[in-house]
Amino acid sequence: MGAAMEDGLAGWHRVVRDNDPDALEGLLAEDAVFLSPIVHSPQVGRAKAGLYLRLALGLLNNGAFRYVGEWYAPGSAVLEFEGEIDGVTINGVDMISWNEAGRITRFKVMIRPLKAINLMHERMRMMLEAAGTIRAA
Repeated sequence: MGAAMEDGLAGWHRVVRDNDPDALEGLLAEDAVFLSPIVHSPQVGRAKAGLYLRLALGLLNNGAFRYVGEWYAPGSAVLEFEGEIDGVTINGVDMISWNEAGRITRFKVMIRPLKAINLMHERMRMMLEAAGTIRAA
């Protein structure tokens, strides 16, 4: 693992540990892409990727969230997590890639089981509506 990736990974862990979504801007590359199990299209750019990560952190980082495994490759890592929302256990992985400057260029989330995906979809939709990002159906 290179120094830039180590810095980026440490920065991400600080955001989660300190529950500090404001620190995301400094971690995301300008052209960062967020890939969600909830939203069909990739969210491209620091602002969009940051919005979705901020909302996901607000929803998942509720005291029950924790990383339970990490795997590394050059410029990337896979972080397995567990959490709980309203009694529903959520298990998933964050697949994160960094550039040479240690900034996140790609952040892909995968979640299981289906009950957790459905719950996350509903909650994220409500949060996006409240943020004025999407219109109510």
